[in-house]
Amino acid sequence: MAPTEKDLVMKIYLKVHETDCERILAACDADLLGKKFSEKDLQIEVKESFYGGTLTDLEKLEEEITKATIVNLTGKNVVEFAVKKNFVEEQNILKISKVKHAQIAVL
Repeated sequence: MAPTEKDLVMKIYLKVHETDCERILAACDADLLGKKFSEKDLQIEVKESFYGGTLTDLEKLEEEITKATIVNLTGKNVVEFAVKKNFVEEQNILKISKVKHAQIAVL
């Protein structure tokens, strides 16, 4: 049974993609999964194949960010959580149609 809109409040999707040398974490607010946003020349598609892993809450996000080499965050809840935990600085947040997006790369 698919989650209802009420179930998705403050829930997020997390998915880890691993290669030989990278651990890529994709996280989005649950209500954004499967949607597309565009503004001027910017566009983001919150694809289920990339973001649609485990439905969980923000507590799991911090743990997964610390293990990742690249992080893609889309949505108000995940991005603001990353700012609050000092993973992302406010000036590095991109907004596309009012949807917040941030990326982290560990060098």
